[in-house]
Amino acid sequence: MKKFSFLNQFPDAVIVTNHFKDVIFKNNSFKRKFYDFTDLKKFSHNMNFDICPLNSENIEIYSPIYHALNSKENFFAYVSYEISPNIILYFYLTAIKKKKYTIIFLTDVTAENELEYYKEYTKELTNKYLKLEEENNDLQKIKQKAQSQAIRIALINKVSNIIRESMDISKILSSALNELAIMFGAYKGYYASHKNGEFQISEIYGDKNNRKIKIKFDENTYNQIVSGKISVTRSMIEYVGAQPLKQPVMKIIVPIFHMQQLIGIIVLLSRQKRELEMEILEAISSQLGNAIIRAELYQNNIKTVNELKNTLQELKETQIQLINTEKMASLGQLIAGVAHEINTPVASIKSNNTILSKFIPKITDKEIASMLKEINEIDFEAIQRISNIVTSLKKFVRLDEAELQQADINKELDLTLDLIRHETKNRIDIIKHYGNLPLIKCYPNMLNQVFTNILINACQAISDKGIIEITTQYKNKKLIVKIKDNGKGIPENELDKIFTAGFTTKGAGVGTGLGLAICTKIIEKHNGKILVNSEIGKGSEFIITIQS
Repeated sequence: MKKFSFLNQFPDAVIVTNHFKDVIFKNNSFKRKFYDFTDLKKFSHNMNFDICPLNSENIEIYSPIYHALNSKENFFAYVSYEISPNIILYFYLTAIKKKKYTIIFLTDVTAENELEYYKEYTKELTNKYLKLEEENNDLQKIKQKAQSQAIRIALINKVSNIIRESMDISKILSSALNELAIMFGAYKGYYASHKNGEFQISEIYGDKNNRKIKIKFDENTYNQIVSGKISVTRSMIEYVGAQPLKQPVMKIIVPIFHMQQLIGIIVLLSRQKRELEMEILEAISSQLGNAIIRAELYQNNIKTVNELKNTLQELKETQIQLINTEKMASLGQLIAGVAHEINTPVASIKSNNTILSKFIPKITDKEIASMLKEINEIDFEAIQRISNIVTSLKKFVRLDEAELQQADINKELDLTLDLIRHETKNRIDIIKHYGNLPLIKCYPNMLNQVFTNILINACQAISDKGIIEITTQYKNKKLIVKIKDNGKGIPENELDKIFTAGFTTKGAGVGTGLGLAICTKIIEKHNGKILVNSEIGKGSEFIITIQS
């Protein structure tokens, strides 16, 4: 209804019902948000809110739509809408009563809910971080009892800062190994991750060979690691199966745990004899465990976000392809039907025209014969024009030509111009600068879609009379097609949006915003690209380049 058209300006989804509870208006935001809406009853069943009716057998009373429509006063509720079993959106539902109408506003607060969830999650991480800091502060207070211990605490803080400032596991481990090697005079150190009873070296300090291999320890050492105890021994062998060392070294094995689960070990080898501060190793081990898990979670989240972005992009591209395929299939069926319906009467008229041309010479009255001959010639030209249009329509769709073909692009452009003649006739002059082109291997029906879309847009950009120039060239094994108009032009802030699916400057109900997006995909399918240059008040030029 026109009197509710102002609701199209609202970003919220809006529907209007009458006193019969029939939906009489849906604004554009509602149509986009609930594009599969069929009827109010089904829509109502997918919506829910927190209410506990007392001993009611009426199922509809659980629906906020039911309350919104039956309430005598304005109604407000926080509701959920189930799109699918795994996707739920959240809205603020506001129903306003205006005489015999009920206007229902649906404000999407899904993002706010997710934000609250991540705020809570961040708060939880912050609490864990604060708890770790508190533990570290307590450790510092204990170690500050002696000057010698204070130096080691400074080293702990240095390692902790390195750990906290990075989300890169390799950087965290290499920095920690470097500081621990300095702290304990180690000539070699490495981190080995633990999985299914095996250790895999992933980060090494002090070994130019940098061999990232699987290692194992004797049963006693392994049991000590699993129990969470730091192992300190004088040893002639690094791990089971390794080459014996030239002299005994101090081997320090620090288990790294997270949530009581062994995730790896740090191994330090030192030729120096010195007293070890176990509390320092335990503190670093604890922080390192949290840092490794945090970095892994962060990297997994980044990976998930990238996968979701790629999936979303693939879905958008698939949607465009499906829309275009369906549109062309429907257009092909329509044209085939129309062509058949036109050809039958045209064949009859053509037959009559041929018969009449044979009888005209036999008419004795020269004036009548001359008049009939002129009419017959006009009819013949009209028949030829109709036949040519039908042939052009069939060529344009070419549903039976799904494979790559050799095509004359100049002829394809002429074919397209014939089909849009109603847009240009007596209004727009077409200036052709056709180059000498070889046959181009392409999908002709798809390229005709591109030419049609750009030419129609150019016609619509010219408000009164104007000019469209078409230039074709073939340089360096590249086909170049330029279509230039002297229309109103495209604003600079919209130039980078016009090829995006859903973006349109033609207004609601006029443009779908898919035309140029489909053109882009078609040109990309041909290993080409499409560019646009435009200036307000002077016009636009689309440049299509295809590598042949």
